[in-house]
Amino acid sequence: MANMANKVVTSGDRFPWKVFEQGAGRVEREAGPIRLLRPSATEHEYSNAQIGDPDGVAAWRPPLTLTVRARFSHPVDRLRGTAGFGFWNAALGPGIHGLRPPRTVWFFFGGPPHDVPLAMGVPGDGFKAAVLDAQRLAFYALLPTAPIGVLLMRVPALYRRLWPIAQRAIGASEVSLDYVDLTVPHTYEVRWDSDRVRFAIDGSNVLDTPSAPAGPLTFVAWIDNSYAIATPQGRFRFGLIAESEPQWLDLEDVDIRSPP
Repeated sequence: MANMANKVVTSGDRFPWKVFEQGAGRVEREAGPIRLLRPSATEHEYSNAQIGDPDGVAAWRPPLTLTVRARFSHPVDRLRGTAGFGFWNAALGPGIHGLRPPRTVWFFFGGPPHDVPLAMGVPGDGFKAAVLDAQRLAFYALLPTAPIGVLLMRVPALYRRLWPIAQRAIGASEVSLDYVDLTVPHTYEVRWDSDRVRFAIDGSNVLDTPSAPAGPLTFVAWIDNSYAIATPQGRFRFGLIAESEPQWLDLEDVDIRSPP
């Protein structure tokens, strides 16, 4: 994988991704865009359509630029489950065992009842540009205080005072992009450097943050029928949603490159 960090392009190139199809999820790539399709889903079966690095080994490190040309089947208010594209450390999912504090650099969507509010003032659901790095000394230092912190943050005034400290400790930076018409093709760009991450849509910057995971991370693009609830006030739940309407994510182009 290390030698893949120069350039990977899906369009016009040999298909370089590993395909993951779980439950009813399907990856269609016969012609045109790569379609990650999640047909009708039930709350009793995990359905996921996903592409990722061929050997599953996390090898992507900054500096690099990810460019994705993509569109979704539905607008933000009608999508369900989770979906997105970018880089992460595979912290959660089938076959993942043990504590693996998450690290992410991605465009992420979570539909109701998904609720994971990591950045002050940013909703816990919807479409976002997001960075998270819980593998920091500051996070591990705060971890023993988590039980009392959860109790304290149930008081709104204390939440407003204490959560910014926790947010810095986990390296969380997010911006809501619910205003974007996801049904129209857009060019999404992530410039991941060692000291900051910049997100842009169609050439316009949407997030510029000094929170930058060091890597290595793995590339992922997916759409599924899961949700997560994890709030500073101590609400935690994971589950699956039932959805009768098929939904998909079309990827016209995926390009990852590092400076020469």
